[in-house]
Amino acid sequence: MDKNSKMATDPQEFINYVNRETNKILEMYSATGGDDIFKQFTTAWSELATRSMEDPTVWIKAITDFQQAQLNLWQNMFTGAGTQVVVPKPGDRRFQNEEWSKNPVFDYIKQSYLLSSKMLTEMSANAKLSEAEQQKLDFYTQQFIDAMSPTNFAMTNPEVLNQAIESNGQSLVDGLKNLLGDIDKGHISMTDETAFELGKDLATTEGAVVFQNDIFQLLHYKPLAAQVHEKPLLIVPPSINKFYILDLQPHNSYVRYCLEQGHNVFLIAWVNPSKEMRDLTWDDYIEDGILKATAVTKEITGSDKINAVAWCVGGTMMASALAVMTNRKDNSIASATFLTTLTDFSDPGDLRVFIDEYQVKQLENKVNKEGFLHGRELSTSFNMLRANDLIWSYVVNNYLKGQTPPPFDILYWNSDPTNLPAAMYTFYINKMYLENKLVEPNGLTICGEPIDLSKIKTPCYFLSTMEDHIAPWKSTFAATDKFTGSMEFVLGASGHVAGVINPASKNRRHYWIKGELGKGPDHWLETAEQQEGSWWNHWSEWIKRRGGKKIDAPADYGNAAHKAIEAAPGSYVKSRLD
Repeated sequence: MDKNSKMATDPQEFINYVNRETNKILEMYSATGGDDIFKQFTTAWSELATRSMEDPTVWIKAITDFQQAQLNLWQNMFTGAGTQVVVPKPGDRRFQNEEWSKNPVFDYIKQSYLLSSKMLTEMSANAKLSEAEQQKLDFYTQQFIDAMSPTNFAMTNPEVLNQAIESNGQSLVDGLKNLLGDIDKGHISMTDETAFELGKDLATTEGAVVFQNDIFQLLHYKPLAAQVHEKPLLIVPPSINKFYILDLQPHNSYVRYCLEQGHNVFLIAWVNPSKEMRDLTWDDYIEDGILKATAVTKEITGSDKINAVAWCVGGTMMASALAVMTNRKDNSIASATFLTTLTDFSDPGDLRVFIDEYQVKQLENKVNKEGFLHGRELSTSFNMLRANDLIWSYVVNNYLKGQTPPPFDILYWNSDPTNLPAAMYTFYINKMYLENKLVEPNGLTICGEPIDLSKIKTPCYFLSTMEDHIAPWKSTFAATDKFTGSMEFVLGASGHVAGVINPASKNRRHYWIKGELGKGPDHWLETAEQQEGSWWNHWSEWIKRRGGKKIDAPADYGNAAHKAIEAAPGSYVKSRLD
């Protein structure tokens, strides 16, 4: 009998296998520059232990409170009191099944885990470390707590056990198949990846590639109106993710919305670089990327100015490009829209736990050796910021319960990351995150030009989101004090992705406008007005005022010098990681 057959007929053998492979998955998903979660956790707690020797009362009180709570829990269990010594935090969905409260054994396991979590959290919070070290300790403590949840192990999860019994073990067999499939793919499946195909189910807006070089393809979309604004719209997505988050499906496509508003839309589709492209630099992405796309868009449309929209890292590159163009007295950009964009990296949000000289140096050595930063490692870092939702819930559902995740367009996109060239990445992580040079006047030279954001007088629209953990809104707000042109700052609800992809057709959530600039983010919010619905409608009115007169929509893609090469979404975006 081979190993797989034995596991299919012996539940305990399968459970042992799942526990071993879950640890492998954890290791696979803990790449943060050479240090896994447990090493970071152990290092941080070693530091905590050393510091706490100066004041052991922190440890004594925490342990005493923990022991008393555990004693109360034991008493409740044996007396049948049913009193909850500790309950999950609001929003914690792991223990929703009634078995976690109805069954005294699992109720004890749940509460004991929550008490242990509380003790570790409190001890971490009282570590008296420097701010940076404290943040790392808190983060890795939470990662350890999340990983050790009883919901993540078959023998301590009543839902898993009940489902195995009810299905006569079939859920365990299905879980094994899911696990082996994900090990082959090298990542946890968050959605049914067979349900989507680019150009057929996602990124379906009609268009064509009208220019390409080694760095990007330029897409030109078919207008949806008889007339368009004379100033075309160039969209610059981040190079660390694929552009089709902006063109998922017709009902939530930002690209389609722009076309419906009467814009002549162009979009940059960045290459998914291989190790042979290791020498591509930040300068290359500006000069041969954004500046070249701007020039081609102008050539095709005959317009001397264009409006630009850039998101996240694409916005950071656009700010760099605007500074370069300002030095060159190039006024091609009539207006710039920045979506959740950092230009001041003094507070990079939750990502700061991965960013210090040691971790960056470790990852930099690896990147320089391999030629690129693998997209899976970058995706892992983002997923770790919401580990229970984006890692452990799928471990439980896919491997322990044997379920197949349903189709979800945003999660398909999230599972389709891109690489970053070694040269470009090392410049970005060092000069932006570690040294914060972009906001320092003449602190950087890009494309041969000293960079000074304060010289940028281009009218700008800044969209940030309240719950953004990747580009915190108060950090993105700093751009309003750096740029000197007319500006509009808008704060949307939700997070980095859902806050941006908020279709006007659904008109959900809300946003804030008209706060007073110049006195910091808190004052801005205090003086701002809340509006119901999607920020898309507000932006549409802003950009229309800068679009120029209406002209007849182009009948064909590109022009005589830049003819259609292939249909949208193009071949660059279809390159997936092994």
